[in-house]
Parts: sequence; structure tokens; C-alpha cells
Amino acid sequence: MKFRNLLPLFCGLLLLPSCNEEDLNLNPLSEIGDNGFYTNIGEVQGAVVAIYDGFQQVPLREFALTEMRSDNTKTKSSEGDWAQFESFDVEPTNTAIGQYWAANYNVIFRANRVLENLDVVEDTNLRNQFEGEALFGRALAHFNLVRAYGGVPIVDRVIIQADEEYFAQDSREDVLAFVRNDFERAAGLLPAKSAMPYGRATRGAANALLAKVLLNQGEYAGAANVLKAVIDSDQYRLLDNYGDVFYSEGNDEVLFSINYLDDDSNESQDFSFEFTAGGRVSGLNFPTDDFRAAVDTADTERAAILFNPDAPAEVGKFITQSADARLDGNDWIVIRYADVLLLYAEAIMAGSESTQSLEAIRAYNQVRARAGLSTLEVDGSATLTEEELLHERRIELAFENHRFYDLVRFGEAERILGAFAAANGYTFTPTDLILPIPQGEVNVSQGLLSQNPGY
Repeated sequence: MKFRNLLPLFCGLLLLPSCNEEDLNLNPLSEIGDNGFYTNIGEVQGAVVAIYDGFQQVPLREFALTEMRSDNTKTKSSEGDWAQFESFDVEPTNTAIGQYWAANYNVIFRANRVLENLDVVEDTNLRNQFEGEALFGRALAHFNLVRAYGGVPIVDRVIIQADEEYFAQDSREDVLAFVRNDFERAAGLLPAKSAMPYGRATRGAANALLAKVLLNQGEYAGAANVLKAVIDSDQYRLLDNYGDVFYSEGNDEVLFSINYLDDDSNESQDFSFEFTAGGRVSGLNFPTDDFRAAVDTADTERAAILFNPDAPAEVGKFITQSADARLDGNDWIVIRYADVLLLYAEAIMAGSESTQSLEAIRAYNQVRARAGLSTLEVDGSATLTEEELLHERRIELAFENHRFYDLVRFGEAERILGAFAAANGYTFTPTDLILPIPQGEVNVSQGLLSQNPGY
């Protein structure tokens, strides 16, 4: 882990403004040195906002590690490092995997800063909220890392270069257990959605992501219970119009999103440019022929959003509304209610090939019905299969960076991606289930980080 290079960067980035400043009514923080921080509530609040600011870096190239590393998307013309993802031949020197590693550890650093300085917050409710937000951020960043790279270093406090015990990998199982504990603690501290500004962590978001961790651990009953609580909270709903999920931001379907602003050099993103407006120039994250063939001809409502109507070869979910195509304001949705419903059906299915559970079928049917598609009978005669559920997740959540991890969690990655790779002249092997550790991090770890097998 490149802490000797990244720690100064982390300390500087911690002071950047955030797209949520208006909600928090914060004064600019860029002139406050680290040695003058954390003496009052306002300064700790600024550090909490910096966690969300750090998260803005995470989705910028995440699509390459997830969607382009599946059967969903590809590059337009097999460009450089990007082509490594679509061919399942990612090199340890790939720039995108190094940036993703650094971005997530940046968030972890910021979260640990908050957790170290909560003593100055005397208001119990506010302290609990700040602690919950920091735990949520630390958990989500570790969860991103463990799914992408397998075993990674757990960093549970602010560290310095001398803290060498933190630089070696922890096992995948230990990282997931750590993430689970942080999400559980966060869920117990965070307010409900109705009591938090949009874009901030909430109890519902923490529980939904906790359930996803539990599913990764094979804890199906626990995941079902947590998801049922989210569903029964009445804080979230499916929007009537599928397109409004992505183009009417701040809506009731979103549990947690990473927020951006149009035409703002500090608060915008460029992933929208890369696979919508800018796709005609470079072209990343273009739908594969395999994905197009998987979309039912009757699925017209979703297809109108999945594919750019002005350029059908491109993704349509994140078409920019900004004046500058490289300064886009489309938010990145981390988890939404349709995902929760389908996860609930998955949890009830509990790793089996099918279920006749009416609760699972009703959850699945809600997503299908919103898209105007046929649903399963709820008279006890119908069966929901794993294949149907996995397919529904693929289409409903397409281009939202879930496909690869869904296939891994369902135990279908080797079969489905192996066949897809072979059909396209590539090879998918078990070592491709995780990415290589960025070579730069291995190099500076002085032998404490080991490269993943196969790389």
C-alpha cells in the first residue's frame, strides 16, 4: 500500500470542499492546517463531509473493474489498459486498478480521522451520527477493496509509515468480518433516511449493504432479516418510471448515492463522458452484443434508458446534462430499492436453484411489474429460479457495477464468463475472479504485500 506516497495527498485532499456543503452550511476549510483541526463540532463535521468528497473518486473508473470485466460491456476499440478488462487479462501495472486501490484507501484514511476525533463532539446524537457515517464510509471502502482484490490490508485507524503491521494482507474472510462489524455498528448509530440530507449515509443504506456482505458470507437467513427490515421501514419505494431513477436525483428509490454537480471543476465527474457523450471519441463501457441479446424485446421501458436513444451503441443511464461534457453532474447510485428487493429474493432462495416462497416471488414481481413485464403467479404454483433472478439483476441493474460481483456471489462467474470469453476469443480462469494487487503497492510494501495468484 503506497502510504509513503499517499499520506501527504490524503491530508491535503481531506480539506477539499464537498457537494454537500450547502446542506451543512460549512465555511471553506482549505486554509485550516491539520494541526488546527478537530477542536470543535464544525471541524469534525468538515472531516465527515470530506469522507463523501473522497468517495467521489471511487466510481470514476470502477466500471472498468466491474462491467467491462463481465459480459455486460466492452471498449469501443480495444484501447490500451482498458482492453485488459474486456479480455480478462488485467496486468498488475494497469493504471485503473492502482487508482481504485488508492481512492478507497483515501476514504478509509478520512473515515479513521473522524473516528479518532469524536471526543470534541459533546452532543450525543450528533456524535453518534458522525461515528455512524465514518464507520459506513470505512466499511464500504473495505468492501469495495475485498471484492475487487480479495485479501487486502485492514486499516482500522490512522496509520503512519512505521505501522508496518498494517501493510500486509488480511484474509478475505477477515476483511468481510471487519466490514460486517462496521456496517452493523453504523446501522445502530445512523438516523433513518427521513432524518438525513440526501447523499449522506443512513440506517437503511447501512443495513442494505450489510445484507450484501452477509450474502457474500453465505449468511442467508441473517441477510433476509436485515433486508426485510429495510423493506418494512417504508422509507423507500420503486419509482413508477424507470428513467426517473437516474434522471430525477434525490428520489425515494435511492438508498445511497455518491453525488456530483454539473459544470463544477471540484464536484463533477467524467465517467458520463467516457461512456455516453464522449463515447464517439474514445468509447468505454459500451454494451456488448451478448447484453443486447439478453434484453427481452418486450422490455421497452428499460431498453429506452439502457441504451442512448441518440447513439444506441452507447449506455443511456448516465447521459450528461452539463454544458461541459467532461464536467458531469450525474450521481452514482451505490444501492437502490430494486436491488434490495432482488437481494431479498436471493436471501430467501438461500443458495438453492429455486424457491416457491411467496415473499421472494412478490419481491421479484415488483421489479418486473415496474418494467411492464410478465410476473410469476402468487398462488403457490410458481417457482422462481436462480437463473431468472440472476437475469433480472443483470437487466434491472445493468451498468451500475453489480454484474461481475453478482456472478461471483451466485457461483456462476466461471461458467458464464468462461463461455462468454471463449465465444469472444478470450480465456477466463479461476484466478480472474479477483484482480491483481497494484504492482506499485507491492513494490513499496517491502515484501509485506503478496501478489495474487496468477499474476
